[in-house]
Amino acid sequence: MNQNIHIIDHAVIHDRMTILRDKNTPSYMFRQCLNDIALILAVEATRHLPMEQKRVETPLAPYKGSALVGTPLIVPILRAGLALSDSLQRIIPHADTGHIGLARDHDTHEPFEYLNRLPENLDRPVFVVDPMLATAGSMLATLEILKAEGANMTQVTIITLVCAPKGLDRLYKVFPEITVYAAAIDSHLDDSAYIVPGLGDAGDRYFGTD
Repeated sequence: MNQNIHIIDHAVIHDRMTILRDKNTPSYMFRQCLNDIALILAVEATRHLPMEQKRVETPLAPYKGSALVGTPLIVPILRAGLALSDSLQRIIPHADTGHIGLARDHDTHEPFEYLNRLPENLDRPVFVVDPMLATAGSMLATLEILKAEGANMTQVTIITLVCAPKGLDRLYKVFPEITVYAAAIDSHLDDSAYIVPGLGDAGDRYFGTD
């Protein structure tokens, strides 16, 4: 496996993923379980953010600690990416948020852009969030936008729940420097480009519109 792909092996993730995959899981429970997984992935993905030394006074003595520096950027791919962005914002509340809106053509399975709201400065840590990485079409389109607008692609991290091998292969042929944090790599894509076994349409199930 590519050394830039990190599949987080965690008991809570395995438990919650089983609930997410169950077609009978109600929307409110799906949201809670996805949020639980997203929080763990967020902690892992932010492990190496830039730090600087910081001196503070405890109630008893001086202390030399550390503090995060800079302002990361969170970029959810709408609409499903919003399901992951809130948990990431909890870990790095000082982060900015940009939005990329992409919809998938049901015939070609390729994305088309309908929204682009990004800040001017993209030369900083960027976290692109989307629950499913299937064909990687939407992810590649988003990364191309970020690159064209000045992002340093070595500072871009993808956070997702489930990946398909085909999508990962396609992603790394174009952006080998990208880092991915995920909960699982599944078997394959079906004829409609859905991940198998997968968990269905994550956005619809999260927002209760399935």
